[in-house]
Amino acid sequence: MSGRISLTARLTLLFAVASSTVLLALGLVIGSAMERHFEEQDIDVLSAKLGLIAHTVQQHLGAGLPTPLPPMLSHTFIGHEAMSVLVLDNDRSTLFEAGDAHFPTMAPIVTAGADTSRPFVWTQASTVYRGLSIRITLPDHPGRELIVAAAIDIAHHIQFMEAFSRTLWAFVIGAALVSGLLGWLAARRGLAPLAIMATRTASITAQHLDARLPEAQMPQELHALVASLNAMLARLQEAFTRLSDFSSDLAHELRTPISNLMTQTQVALSRARTAEDYQDILASNAEEYERLSKMIADMLFLAKADHGLAIPNRETVDLRVEVDALFDFYDALAEEKTIRLIAEGAASTSGDRLMLRRALSNLLSNAVRHAAAGSVVMVKLTMTAGAAEIQVNNTGDALPPEAIGRLFERFYRADPARQHTSEGAGLGLAITHSIIVAHGGSIAAKSQADNTTFSLTLPAGA
Repeated sequence: MSGRISLTARLTLLFAVASSTVLLALGLVIGSAMERHFEEQDIDVLSAKLGLIAHTVQQHLGAGLPTPLPPMLSHTFIGHEAMSVLVLDNDRSTLFEAGDAHFPTMAPIVTAGADTSRPFVWTQASTVYRGLSIRITLPDHPGRELIVAAAIDIAHHIQFMEAFSRTLWAFVIGAALVSGLLGWLAARRGLAPLAIMATRTASITAQHLDARLPEAQMPQELHALVASLNAMLARLQEAFTRLSDFSSDLAHELRTPISNLMTQTQVALSRARTAEDYQDILASNAEEYERLSKMIADMLFLAKADHGLAIPNRETVDLRVEVDALFDFYDALAEEKTIRLIAEGAASTSGDRLMLRRALSNLLSNAVRHAAAGSVVMVKLTMTAGAAEIQVNNTGDALPPEAIGRLFERFYRADPARQHTSEGAGLGLAITHSIIVAHGGSIAAKSQADNTTFSLTLPAGA
């Protein structure tokens, strides 16, 4: 249920609760302080009167004067005529009593050994009294202990505190409503940039991925979020563009062999032919099928690489042995183009032997196909601190600078003239890049004048 409450409502409720809690706590502190102040004020008055009464009683009874206590104590009530006083003898008999308060039987003053120094409160006929008592002894009669008690009506204090509590609660409720309103306005205003972001993002579609959120109009707290969203939109636009280009290239690459198959099949069916003619047509179709099968296998491999290419078998691979084996395979093609294959150095790494051989094979195939007749394809292997480095160099037409950054894209061919030939689908370097990255390495290319070099770096083998 809490997840359905809007952020504005949450902030409004938070403002109201926080302000009400602070005001209520402040009111309780003030009320408690006022209560203690009234109690201390009453105790001061009672203590002063008790001291005066005790002194008068000690002087009178200590001297053995027969004068009754009431007339003699009357002067002690000047200014506090509403005060109630009680004087008890040693046997708890009443020596003097004045005022409307009737001290309760459970009060400390009538309990032997009870502490009479602490004030006590009781209610009598809807009137609340606060009382205080002391024990006194007569100088000439040490064994005679008297108790003198005094009490005052504190109803006016209670009425004041009740009025204060009503005012406090009314103020807290009003403050909660006002704070809630102000919190709602502040939240609405503070969250307005988020509403702008929601409106802008809702207008972004596949056809308008170039739209960006207005970072300059956002508050400082949202700059990082807006920058992250804009960076995400840029990545989405780039990925969408690449996906669109890839889909177009894939459709184009598949269309050529399928068109060839359809054309040859239709031509074969147009009239009766000899068995040899059918064999030639089927052989040609088989080549197209093989091309389609290789293209599909490469695409499946790259799709797997996009989701984290797994290394099925890790072992120590001697890269010089793999290069020499590939030289034997490409030797016939190199001789046909009068190209020499040379390998120097040695290196080893840890990984899948077949995958690494496939990556090196793609680089050698690319180098032999684009090397000039009579030139040299050089493979240099070196070991550095914790890494194996391989350089595949060939002499031939230089690559344009704009092509260097796109060599490892799918279906990309640096030479547009080869776009419609059968020299592959333009996936070899993309597959090589995926294999090297999956092994924790890196690959780069550079081309200067008539010299092109592919550089590979792989973690060193165990």
